[in-house]
Amino acid sequence: MAKFKLSAFSDEYAKELDSQIEGLVKNKVKMTELRGVDGINVSDLTVMQAMNVKSKLDAFGIGVSAIGSPIGKIKITDPMEPHLEKLKQTCETAEILGTRRIRMFSFYIPDGNFEECRDEVIDRMGQMLDVADQFGMHLCHENEKGIYGDIAERCLDLLKSTDGRLGCVFDPANFIQSGCEPFPHAFNMLKHYITYMHIKDAVRNGTIVVPGHGIGCLPEIMALLNKSRNGEIILTVEPHLRVFAGLDALENGSANHSTIGNTFATAEEAFGTAITWTRNCLPRTAEVL
Repeated sequence: MAKFKLSAFSDEYAKELDSQIEGLVKNKVKMTELRGVDGINVSDLTVMQAMNVKSKLDAFGIGVSAIGSPIGKIKITDPMEPHLEKLKQTCETAEILGTRRIRMFSFYIPDGNFEECRDEVIDRMGQMLDVADQFGMHLCHENEKGIYGDIAERCLDLLKSTDGRLGCVFDPANFIQSGCEPFPHAFNMLKHYITYMHIKDAVRNGTIVVPGHGIGCLPEIMALLNKSRNGEIILTVEPHLRVFAGLDALENGSANHSTIGNTFATAEEAFGTAITWTRNCLPRTAEVL
């Protein structure tokens, strides 16, 4: 049986770290996937800033499940060397924050020329994995619309082509937005590779909705993970139920903008609702840490 550990993108609760901590404590979530801190992208934190973040999180017993970095979120035609330097900085930050997982992506592909760009994608992924290995970090790929690994088949290609060095972040809503059925199709294809999950749901047209209210089949996925997994599996709640500071910076152009399908009066309400319904999607017998 699995042991589920809840984490969350706390920057969707508030921009300021102190308020993010407040939101995590209020909703009894003991981990965060750090993405934005006081308006600064986690990959841009200085050593001193990262140490300050770590100190504040430790004071409330909050761990860092992963670094929600933008690594790999560039065009496949963009220069690679500056990006590798950014990855090195991100690895140093991850070490300070006490996590070995770094969420990343597989490059935006112009005009949908996925096959033409495949070899370059694999080569660049190898370069990034080599850097991560130097720091003892585990890169975890998230499926997202418009990148090479946006559908299950290309995610599987990446995972197999990197000889088990690459982790898999499974995001049902992102598969829906890419026209890929998250369950059973994508799940059955990737279930043996899943490192952790992003809990985000959507309806058929890609509009983000409350977890369990879309076609992401979250209860079904949770039930199967509960039966088939031994040990801990992290579920990072990514609400996307209300426009929040930094959303535009996360998405590459208007074609990739998420449609927010629910109206909440405050970010706090949206965040709390996403946490509550994530718990509701779990089997009643599940162990939640």
